[in-house]
Amino acid sequence: MDRLDAMAVLLAVVEAGSLSAASRRMRMPLATVSRKVSELEAHLGTRLLARSSRSLALTDAGRSYAAAAKQILEQVQEAERAAAGEYSAPRGDLTVTAPVVFGRLHVLPVAIAFLKAYPEIALQLMLSDGLVDLTEDRIDVAVRIGALPDSGLIAARVGLIRRVVAASPAYLAERGTPERPEDLAAHDCITYEGLASPRTWRFAGDRGDITVAVRSRLTVNAAEAAIDAAIAGIGLTRVLSYQVATTRRAGLVTLVLEPFELAPWPVHLIHVGQGLLPVKLRAFLDFAAPRLKARLALGDSDGDGATLSPATSGP
Repeated sequence: MDRLDAMAVLLAVVEAGSLSAASRRMRMPLATVSRKVSELEAHLGTRLLARSSRSLALTDAGRSYAAAAKQILEQVQEAERAAAGEYSAPRGDLTVTAPVVFGRLHVLPVAIAFLKAYPEIALQLMLSDGLVDLTEDRIDVAVRIGALPDSGLIAARVGLIRRVVAASPAYLAERGTPERPEDLAAHDCITYEGLASPRTWRFAGDRGDITVAVRSRLTVNAAEAAIDAAIAGIGLTRVLSYQVATTRRAGLVTLVLEPFELAPWPVHLIHVGQGLLPVKLRAFLDFAAPRLKARLALGDSDGDGATLSPATSGP
């Protein structure tokens, strides 16, 4: 059995959604497609595909194996091109994931510019605040905000994100500007559930973190809603620096309690594997990292130089 050929057949079946569709796409007899998948399963001693009369899906083992097979085939193709001295323009499909608001504000503009620069690449941008598994979900690159857990992933840091407190100038003119976290007891607050508790906020102090009670007059589950309410003068809100950067530059909100901000969160581009990367992945990393760094610096994130290291983190 040619295992690389069998891997390619399996991936074709997964992408096409059925054995017959893969047979047509590969211009290979249906019986041959079925035999190659069966031989691969026999070699591995496990089922890769769960078949029924109406559907076909990867088993848990199949998902892991298909993701690894995709990476192996891409590395083989890159190695062959390199050995042959062939110049290869970046091409193919690329999947990138990022948090929803960060992705819309920062990753999408970079992705659009990347597609214009590399017309032979098709990019799928998945915006989700949930934590996705790069291997199981077949993700090429992920943007992660926060400390990374120990893993075999490779991370390139592109900046830092601050947790900030903001209010409209009109609200501060009417109610006064809090000078210390304890002053929040005299203020109305807008809490964004994704970032802070509706009852207490934590700050950095000289002798350690400070936790203060807040009066939440409005609780929302989206940062944009919290910022809109702050602009309307409902109270103070706590969000991430990039989420409020545009409204801050427009003078619609003012940051307060900056000396008491918690340590900023790092922002990384992470991917699976190291060494010889697919040309399309290397092209995206080289293109996106400096642009995201510049955008974060513009948003007053205190971003610093991108560094490459094993990933030790993740949201």
